[in-house]
Amino acid sequence: MKNRTISTNVISSFLVDGKYRVYRHLALQAVILMISIGVFFDAPDKLNLSVNRFYGWVSYHLFMNMLVYFNSFVLFPRFLAKNKLVAYAISVILFTIFALVVMVILQELFYDIAVTRQQPSGVAIFFSITSSMLSVLLFLGGISALLLFKQWIFNNRRIDDLRQATSQSQLSFLKSQINPHFLFNMINNASILVDYEPTTASGVLATLDNMLHYQFNIGMQNRTSLKADVTFLNDFLSLEKMRRDEFEYILTIERTISDIEVPPLLFIPFVENAVKHSADTKSSYVHVTFTMENSCLFFKCDNSKPLKPVEFEAGGLGLVNIRRRLDLLFANDYELDIVETEVTYSVNLELNLL
Repeated sequence: MKNRTISTNVISSFLVDGKYRVYRHLALQAVILMISIGVFFDAPDKLNLSVNRFYGWVSYHLFMNMLVYFNSFVLFPRFLAKNKLVAYAISVILFTIFALVVMVILQELFYDIAVTRQQPSGVAIFFSITSSMLSVLLFLGGISALLLFKQWIFNNRRIDDLRQATSQSQLSFLKSQINPHFLFNMINNASILVDYEPTTASGVLATLDNMLHYQFNIGMQNRTSLKADVTFLNDFLSLEKMRRDEFEYILTIERTISDIEVPPLLFIPFVENAVKHSADTKSSYVHVTFTMENSCLFFKCDNSKPLKPVEFEAGGLGLVNIRRRLDLLFANDYELDIVETEVTYSVNLELNLL
C-alpha cells in the first residue's frame, strides 16, 4: 500500500509540478517519435530512408505536434476546461477536418509515403477519410483525457492545500484574532459597567458572545454571506470604539451586495491590522468600504498612520499567508494592493466572484 501511494504521488507530481515541465515535453516528443517513425517502413522489415521520406517524416512529426499542442493550449483551456462541451465538440470536429486537409496536402507533397499509387475507388476513399478522421478524433480524445486527468490532480491538490491552509488560518485566527488582551479588556470593562451601566455591560457581553459564536461556527464553513461577515467586522470595530475614546470608524456596504457569498473571516485580518496601525495616533480612524462592479467585489480599508511604524501582521497570519489564502481561494482572480502614505495606510482588494 505504501509503495502504491509513493508511485501515485510520483505520477501526479510528474504530471502537475512545474519543475517537470521540460521532462513532460520530452516524454511527449518521445511518444510522437515512436508514432511517426513508422513512416520510414513500407513493411515491418522494409526500411525506406530516402530524402523525400525523411521530409515526409518531419512533416508528419510536426503534424502530430500541431494536434497535441493546439488542443492542449487552445481548445482544451478555452472550451473543455470551462465545461463548454458543445463548443469543444464542434471545435474538435472542425479542427479534425482542417487536420485532414493538412494531411492530404502533406501526402501530395511527399507522395511516396502514400499507401498506394493507384487511383482508389470511391469506397476506398470514404473508408480512408473515415479511418483518418476517427484516428485524429481518438488521438485528440486521448490527449484531452490526459489533460482532464492532469486538471483533476491539480484541482485535488488545490483543495487539499486550501483545506490545510484554511485549517491553519482558523487555528491561528482563533488564537490571535480576538486576542486574550482584547478579551480581558472587554470583560474587565463589562465588569466595571455592571454596577454603573448594566445595560451597556450586557450589550458588550452579548456582542462578544456573537463574535465568538461566529468564529467557532460560521468561521469553519466554506462560504457565508457578506452581510454576516460585515456584521462581525462591525461588532469588532464597535467594541474597539468602546475601548478607546479617540477612535472613529465608518463601515459602508452597498445593500445590493449584502447577500453575496464570500469565504468567512476573509477581511477581518486587514481590519484588525488597521486598528492596530491606528492605535498610537491622536485622532485614529478606520474606514471600511464594500462596493460591487459587474462581478467584482471591491474591499477598501483605510486607517490613520501610527506615530511609530508597525509591521504588517494581519491577525498574526502575516501578509504572505494572507496572499497564500487568496491564491488558493481565487487563483488569479484577485488583486491586492497595499498603499502607504505619510498619514494613512490603505488596503485595496479586488475579488472576481464569477
